[in-house]
Amino acid sequence: LDTVKLAKHKDLAPHDNNWFYTRAASTARHLYLRGGAGVGSMTKVYGGRQRNGVLPSHFSRGSKSVARRVLQALEGLKMVEKDQDGCVWPFCPPRHLPSLVVAPVSPAPFVRRGRKLTPQGQRDLDRIAGQVAAASKKH
Repeated sequence: LDTVKLAKHKDLAPHDNNWFYTRAASTARHLYLRGGAGVGSMTKVYGGRQRNGVLPSHFSRGSKSVARRVLQALEGLKMVEKDQDGCVWPFCPPRHLPSLVVAPVSPAPFVRRGRKLTPQGQRDLDRIAGQVAAASKKH
């Protein structure tokens, strides 16, 4: 990943040479705070406003390739694993409304899968957060 734009709405490649590590840390934090997510949801998280000149701006998703490679790198570090259980649509509510039971729109079940943090990954993130908190308390 030498030269790459992080989304089609971006004009330039990232200025920081360590952008991949920053994106990996951000993705791990997102998975820690909000639970499982897949490549598609990561493209939504890292999307932004695409300016269309004199036309109205619209939302544009981030790069799927970057999201996929970041998740694969986190899998290689054993911080993230694929969620095999998933959640079949008629039996799981939408994520933004966890208390509501919604009737399915289509008769075919929709399986929501993705990736989730492993216990080792959660332990590593807790340890790193503790080290950062201790270092900031000293200064």
